[in-house]
Amino acid sequence: MPVTAPHYLTSGRLAVEVHADRPALGRAAARAVAAHLHGVIARQGEARVIFACAPSQDQFLAALIDPAQCGLALDWSRITAFHMDDYVGLTAAHPQSFRHYLQHHLLRHVPIARFHPLPAEQPDATTVAAQYTALLQEKPIDLICLGIGENGHIAFNDPPVADFEDPHLVKVVELDLSCRQQQVNDGCFPTLADVPLHAFTLTISIFRQAKRLSVHVPGPRKADAVRATVQGPITTACPASILRLHPDATLYIDSAAASLLA
Repeated sequence: MPVTAPHYLTSGRLAVEVHADRPALGRAAARAVAAHLHGVIARQGEARVIFACAPSQDQFLAALIDPAQCGLALDWSRITAFHMDDYVGLTAAHPQSFRHYLQHHLLRHVPIARFHPLPAEQPDATTVAAQYTALLQEKPIDLICLGIGENGHIAFNDPPVADFEDPHLVKVVELDLSCRQQQVNDGCFPTLADVPLHAFTLTISIFRQAKRLSVHVPGPRKADAVRATVQGPITTACPASILRLHPDATLYIDSAAASLLA
């Protein structure tokens, strides 16, 4: 589906916007997210947001921190941030840690009220999951900004471990081969052997509970996953297909990611 001007469609409850390229996708998503958060803060005085940490989010986050691109200056002092996953054993200072990514692309640029890190290096995984679950449950999550993996995962809910009715909000999972290969494809690790085998992830249940989802998916390697998400059956074989049931979700893709859509 090559495009020059934005193209709009729906699949189930999921709104889909197709933009010409990654920068256009990032700007469109950032404008919508900024407007949404501005409204949430005006209504309730604060907002709670979960962010994805991946190269697919680069253009979106760059636009979100720039009022000239997103259209307004957000009051970041009223926003609490979480992230949705991280590799077991990596510290926040590790270059491939998702906390490191979020610090580089977001947190050091804006005066955010607070950030709750997922301490993936701590040895007691059960305690880490329980404590992060408690933080997530303090108040509703107003927005999740996420991507979709090449295998259709959201966060690290790969097809072998995805559960649409997961009783947990945070858990440790084993990453499947295609997920680990994507980390190499994205340039995050030099070889497959360097990619950790396990990660903490927020589960699909938290995505289903969040008030709004903003989904940012650029690039040709995501075309199969986008097609399965938008036009395939709703199944854990493509975990992102569950997005079609969310009452307030928008998928932003570029023409390359949309190339296999009917």
